[in-house]
Amino acid sequence: MVDAHGLVKFLSTVAELARGTAASTVWPVWERELLMARDQSWPGFAHHEYDKVHDTKGTIVPLDDMAHRSFFFGVLEVAVLWSHVTPSLWKHITMFKVLTGCLWKCHTVALAPAIDEEMRMIFAVNARGDEIRAGIPDGYYGNTFASPVAIATAGDLCANPMSYVVELVKKAKRVVSMEYMRSVADFMVQRGRPPVMMGKPAYGGSAQGGDIPGLASFFIPFKNAKGEDGIVVPMCLPSPAMDRFVEELAKLMRTAADAATPTWQQPGMSKMIKSAL
Repeated sequence: MVDAHGLVKFLSTVAELARGTAASTVWPVWERELLMARDQSWPGFAHHEYDKVHDTKGTIVPLDDMAHRSFFFGVLEVAVLWSHVTPSLWKHITMFKVLTGCLWKCHTVALAPAIDEEMRMIFAVNARGDEIRAGIPDGYYGNTFASPVAIATAGDLCANPMSYVVELVKKAKRVVSMEYMRSVADFMVQRGRPPVMMGKPAYGGSAQGGDIPGLASFFIPFKNAKGEDGIVVPMCLPSPAMDRFVEELAKLMRTAADAATPTWQQPGMSKMIKSAL
């Protein structure tokens, strides 16, 4: 069992050896015991990513009238979104968290659910790297992706500022650690490998989203027609909801336009956003 990141590292090592390289840059690491389920251990986390969510509010929408659009976020667009976030959070967030928070908020407004309806944002987190600090060796090529969930009511997402939503995404991502990964393994053994929570399709991301078409959005590095580097997000929504989504996103961009300039002039902000893209 591998993930894409680990597979690329493994095949890169094989390619180096095939070319006659004396010493590989990163040697493959097996060590699957790092993330094995533990004997007689109980999961230490709630793992809402495996909840069985039923549609009790009648929010299922017809999937035969879907609108497809792609949205580009370059340096300027990300700076504008960043300006919606409280400056005290700037050092603790990333482009992913800001953009995910923005899309989650706009999605919710676009779908116009009941204010007490529970909305969920699930995303993949790679447990490798310094930010997570899970202690996974660099050459480990097993699966290290987890799928934490951020949860809030529709009313809270719509009424609160961007900082509130970004903070929810930040907290959900921060929960992933080595202990969390082991808890996932324990949970999978106890529950017989349940699938990740899907629920009834109420809205989607890109039309062709891998194994879950119509349910996932992707952040794809992209260079637009002007030669600007950025992130493009393909998306699929019911036609009326797509119109509201575009309107809400435009409102975020418009109301923060003046504030984007001071955000842009903050020391290191320009470099940070460009490197994130």
